[in-house]
Amino acid sequence: MILSKQTINNIIPGKVAIPQKSLFDLPEKVLQFGTGVLLRGLPDYFIDKANRQGIFNGRVVVVKSTSQGDLATFNQQDGLYTQCIRGWADGKKIEVNIINASISRALNATEDWDQVLDCAYNQQLKIIISNTTEVGIQLVKDDDVHAHPPKSFPGKLLAFLYERFLAFNGSEKSGMIIVPTELIPDNGKRLQQIVTELANINKLEKSFIDWLQNYNQFCNSLVDRIVPGLPDARVLASLKNELGYTDKLLTMSEAYCLWAIEGDEKIKKLLSFAEADEGVVIQPNIDIYRELKLRLLNGTHTLSCGLAFLSGIQTVKQAMEDETMRLYISEVMLKELAPAIPHAVSKTDAEAFAHKVLDRFRNEYLNHYWINITMQYSSKMKMRIVSILQKHYQLHPSPPPRMALGFAGYLYFSKPVKQTGKEFFGNINGNEYPIQDDRAYQFMELWNSLTPQQLVENVLSDITMWGEDLSLLPGFKDAVTENLEMIMQQGVKNTMEFVQSKTVL
Repeated sequence: MILSKQTINNIIPGKVAIPQKSLFDLPEKVLQFGTGVLLRGLPDYFIDKANRQGIFNGRVVVVKSTSQGDLATFNQQDGLYTQCIRGWADGKKIEVNIINASISRALNATEDWDQVLDCAYNQQLKIIISNTTEVGIQLVKDDDVHAHPPKSFPGKLLAFLYERFLAFNGSEKSGMIIVPTELIPDNGKRLQQIVTELANINKLEKSFIDWLQNYNQFCNSLVDRIVPGLPDARVLASLKNELGYTDKLLTMSEAYCLWAIEGDEKIKKLLSFAEADEGVVIQPNIDIYRELKLRLLNGTHTLSCGLAFLSGIQTVKQAMEDETMRLYISEVMLKELAPAIPHAVSKTDAEAFAHKVLDRFRNEYLNHYWINITMQYSSKMKMRIVSILQKHYQLHPSPPPRMALGFAGYLYFSKPVKQTGKEFFGNINGNEYPIQDDRAYQFMELWNSLTPQQLVENVLSDITMWGEDLSLLPGFKDAVTENLEMIMQQGVKNTMEFVQSKTVL
């Protein structure tokens, strides 16, 4: 039995929270660009929870904005999916299954663009959410707002907002609240800048640009929840047997959840789903939440993922069960990242958050795969690590040994040995793995033409890559080179143990 509106009546209650049929009749209030597990596991979770409590009373129109994949499963299951929440909260074990009914329908931007634009005429639809990955919020200067659809996400958003402007003659009340969840600094402000620039490039009328700037609010936001999505085959089979139905959109997530949104009382009123869960925080400034999460959780992920994967460790949970990897993760977070957060945060707050992160990494219910964390490795390294590396050198004259080791792991992981079309693959112990990084082609050229020492200097000195010359940081180039050469000669585990044995910082 496949999960759908028609089969809900056949599901035995008790094992899973089943939505009331009245939820299916709620009006569409949110347009969501992105179909991924993060959106389903966090924003859509909050909206569904609020709907069940009679607070928000609105559903989500989901738009698939990329060419990858299709919406067959969404359509087959009427947008329904099971969220399985596992973990610990306030010392209590959490095992909750919920059938999420927040999604009203799913549209394909390429095939259903007219239907996407039709949503602009819905007076009750006032909120736009997005997660198009960190590379989604970029300016494509030749993007045509009148294309069917425009190429980029900002182009699609601009086209929708322009249709909204035309639909309601630029009225103040027709303005939207736009909340991007992509993990880039000041994501709301950045998206607004790009959309405004695109409007000028497309020579849209001044009255529209005035409406865009004055009556639409782009909110910076931060999401924090580990949402691996589908569990492994064994756990999935067990859940299918327990629940009594098949769900191809089943989404695993941890118990911890945070959605911090920068906004005032007006925004808080319109985003009324925040009342349903204390995990939604709406405040005038959310920098502290962003910095703690970006540096301690995401930064640790980034520095660890290459080392862990190359060590033969598949998941974060498995890494916390491995003594060498667990020690590296704990020490790079507490001894190098936490003290060097480039933001005013107390040592107590940083360490308290770090210990929460370590507890989350130990979650026995989640299989968070390192290979997934390596996606867009280079941009993540720049975004999460470079500024903290700079702060470290303001505090210490010597290189951070664990960060240097993590950087060496990144370089070795990013060694392509095979190219198939536009796809690149590395190889470890005879096993191929994908290198899903926009700089993979560049790395293939570098690895094929340079010695490890030359490669390290070339990469670190690439200002276009990092925004500065990292090879000038005292001792950092030598430390990375030493680690990389040792990894190549003796393997990751031996290198990690050697670094840990001589580290005193």
